Formats: sequence, structure tokens, C-alpha cells
Amino acid sequence: MPEGPEIRRAADALADAVQGRVAEQVWFGLPGLKCHEMQLSGRQIKGVETRGKAMLTRFDGGLNIYSHNQLYGRWLIMPAGQRPETNRQLRLAIDNSEHSALLYSASDIMVLNDAELLQHPFLRKLGPDPLQDKLSVKQIEARLSLPQFRRRQLGALLTDQSFIAGIGNYLRCEILFVAGLAPNITMLICGSAQLKRLAEVIDRLIWQSYKTAGITNELKRTEKMMAEGATFEQARFHLFRRAGLPCYVCGTIIVKIKMNSQPTYLCPQCQGVLANAQTSIR
Repeated sequence: MPEGPEIRRAADALADAVQGRVAEQVWFGLPGLKCHEMQLSGRQIKGVETRGKAMLTRFDGGLNIYSHNQLYGRWLIMPAGQRPETNRQLRLAIDNSEHSALLYSASDIMVLNDAELLQHPFLRKLGPDPLQDKLSVKQIEARLSLPQFRRRQLGALLTDQSFIAGIGNYLRCEILFVAGLAPNITMLICGSAQLKRLAEVIDRLIWQSYKTAGITNELKRTEKMMAEGATFEQARFHLFRRAGLPCYVCGTIIVKIKMNSQPTYLCPQCQGVLANAQTSIR
């Protein structure tokens, strides 16, 4: 599933194509939304925002398109009136005089007014989105210290969207590795230096991933690896999807375990994972 940085980049591209322009035609591929086509066509789009992995396309008059890409959704921006050759199902099209913004394969799409957005069951439970709300490191540190979060295992907490919106599995694994923390510990046993370090890493890697289209590895290392023939996917991560390969830092073999039904990648040496981690992490 695309994570916060990928959704923010898609929102940026969508905003470049439609923000400030009149949506001459809005078309929905889901039958239940057809009734909103005339409501939205002819309205100006005021902005495009993200809420973690969800996106809000805001129209004048207080109407909004809520969309969540889920696993397979994808936005494409084309010249006005053009459609690509694809087997994907078109779910939403926003056409103006210069561009066509096309959302394929997503099924979680709604048209809501501003008041309804406040009551949306997904949005109302979300924590802040660092890329939309411009969180500071101190604000992230303060959230880590909140009573409802301090007893949670870090591996589960980081993907809890009520903590911070937009962190998914690859960011979770990469953040914990760079912070040098095991996924099965809680903030209760972390000192102030570890707390500050984790907050800094959360902030840095989310923004780095956003700016680089998904790189969380050291940038110089990634550049060197790709110059030597590695693919982007092979070079972009410290340890995510690298089970069985040596850690770049210490040489220990990266392991893959299950935590909260998600694959979790870690370096036992760099993250100080306990010898019984395989059984203690659930």
C-alpha cells in the first residue's frame, strides 16, 4: 500500500494539474457517485490535501472528494481529454482545459461536505500528518510521550494511524533501524536521548522519502549502488525486503519476522533485539 510520502507526491501532482482551475467535467466510475457529477462539474478546485494515506480534493462551495488509494489505486495526469491504454478501471476523472486527472483502481471514494468530513470514521481517528501539518520534531517527541502511546510496542505504534498518519510498513522498519530500536520495546524503557532520536528519525525519513520518491537508505550509498548497477528497489532501503542479506552497517544478516500480521525486517545487532525476539514479538 502506498504510504504517506507516495500519497503526498500524488497530491502534489494532482494539485499542479487542477488546483485553482475550474473542473469542467467530473466523472465517476462508481455508480453510487454518479449523482455528484453535476454537483462538482463547473466548480473551481481550491486545493488538494493529504490525511496520511487518504487524499482530499477540495472544491468551492464546501464540497470535497475523499479518496483512499488502498493497495491498487493510482493517479495519472494526462493532457486534457486523453486516456492511457490500461487494463485498470477508471474510477474518477477530473477534466479541465489543460489536464485530465485520472484515478484508477481505487474503490474508497466519497463526496462529502466540510461538516461530513469531520465525522468520517477514518479521518476522525487519524493523528497528524507530518507532510500536511508540518510537524516539528518536538511535536513528534511530545506525541511519543503521551500516556496512550508510551506502553505500546514501537513496531505496532508506528503504523497506528492515530499516532501519526501516513507511516506504513516500510517506513516503520526503516525508522526503527535508523533509530537503533527493536520493534518489541516500548517508550517506557527508552531514555530521553532515545526518545529524541526516534522523533528526529521519524521526521527525517518521512521527509526524505517524500523528497526522493521513496529512498530511506543513506543517499550517498543509494547513489553509489545505482551507479554500480543496482536497481532503484535494490538500493532504496536500509533493510526492508533485504532478509538474508548483510546489514550495511555491521554485516549481521537481516532477518524477517511477523509482527501484527505484517512482515518486519530488522538487524539483530544494530537494533539490540533480544535473543527471544522471535517468540516475544507478535
